[in-house]
Amino acid sequence: MCRSIKVLRRAGETVTEEELRLAALQFVRKISGFPKPSKANQEVFDRGVREVAEASRKLLESLQVR
Repeated sequence: MCRSIKVLRRAGETVTEEELRLAALQFVRKISGFPKPSKANQEVFDRGVREVAEASRKLLESLQVR
């Protein structure tokens, strides 16, 4: 995976929806191999970003940090 993906979990800080969306966008771009999807793939690309952001939010909310 790309080394430039930023860590979103920071002690005492809440991750914003925008940070989640941008991280998800970066992940979907990397996985799909498309920096920008074609018009034919835009809908599925956007859905992938939303789903990855939602899964990431759930993960971060569920982590138990000491």
